[in-house]
Amino acid sequence: MTAAPDLSLAPLKNDPTFASLWDELQWRGLVHVSTDAEALQAALDGPPITYYCGFDPTAPSLHLGNLVQLLLMRRLQLAGHRPLALVGGSTGLIGDPRPTAERQLNDRETVADWVGRLQQQVSRFLSFEGENAARLVNNLDWTAGLSAIDFLREIGKHFRVGAMLKKDAVASRLNSEAGISYTEFSYQILQGYDFLELHRQYGCVLQTGGSDQWGNLTSGTDLVHKVEGRSVHAIGTPLITNSDGTKFGKSEGNAIWLDAEMCSPYAMYQFWLNTDDADVIDRLKVFTFLGRAEIDALAQLVADEPFRRAAQKRLALEVTGLVHGIEAVAAVIAASEALFGQGDLAALDAATLAAAIAELPRAEVEPSDTVVQALVATGLCSSASDARRAIAQGGVALNNARVESDDATVEGAELAGGYAVLRRGKKTLAGLVIR
Repeated sequence: MTAAPDLSLAPLKNDPTFASLWDELQWRGLVHVSTDAEALQAALDGPPITYYCGFDPTAPSLHLGNLVQLLLMRRLQLAGHRPLALVGGSTGLIGDPRPTAERQLNDRETVADWVGRLQQQVSRFLSFEGENAARLVNNLDWTAGLSAIDFLREIGKHFRVGAMLKKDAVASRLNSEAGISYTEFSYQILQGYDFLELHRQYGCVLQTGGSDQWGNLTSGTDLVHKVEGRSVHAIGTPLITNSDGTKFGKSEGNAIWLDAEMCSPYAMYQFWLNTDDADVIDRLKVFTFLGRAEIDALAQLVADEPFRRAAQKRLALEVTGLVHGIEAVAAVIAASEALFGQGDLAALDAATLAAAIAELPRAEVEPSDTVVQALVATGLCSSASDARRAIAQGGVALNNARVESDDATVEGAELAGGYAVLRRGKKTLAGLVIR
């Protein structure tokens, strides 16, 4: 009997073996670009500062790119600094310029709903207790009552069009067929104004964001300097790509969302489990709180025993646990084991089973359909004769029970939610939806 896997997560803490927080951020690859590095390091290694990161409600959920920022915010908070998590009820009505085309503007009710959803997600990753408790802020609070005239006179006068045109996001759109509207062109002014307001209200001196947002981040640092005469900081994290150059955070063309209804814990766990050996150590550095020694040990296992996928399993456990909780991870692991005959499929709840089935080839069948028909419908066998041979050879199982006869039907095989699992051989699976 195999021992139960250790499902405990790494404690949420920074690695004390580093000389400074800045050194750890550098080692983890979290700093792609920044304002003056020496001044920033001194600020992070000194008394507590207030910092912020913004999340725009342009979708009903955050995704893995946002998770980089959330975990960076948590690392800074663990070092004693004070986080402001901004969910942009104002900037979400506009949307930052995409590289290729204008965004579809969402109505106010939709944006307001998404603000609430994102605030709930953000709140799971920060602490709202203690001397450096996190605070949620919404930029609609300081822009809703601002007239266009006041905005142009008080804020717009500090921006130079020539500099705005040079921002990467704007420049790429100007060179495209779509061009750019004045609405999206003005986005960088709104984001710069956020930094100014947070500096005035809370003494905020640092903004973090993705390096693709660098133009917007520096709009804020420049504005604070011009208006208040003070130097503030910005960190741009790297855009994470896979070692083969493909875009990170996509699975079968779909973004990996943090909302369990948009991306199930099972799907998220499988995404991390499928990380390439060339990428897994970098992912552990960015997305987990494992210390340097533990990550180095996993790197050695990748080199010596890659077939064990120890680093991928730890990565999947840590990130899925951080996002969805350890109970969800336990359910995912139980489902994975049951699918391959090492657990009880009947013990799985409908939601977990549905999520697992969704990741498999599947077909709808009638209770009277034979297993032979189901094998062909799911693509596990190329023809009825191929299916009969597989059954005769003892290589077919329905819900982990060996199918003995090619006359057998799927009647009575329904598990929770009306699903069933068909297996050919040891590892080739398909899902059945029994109507």
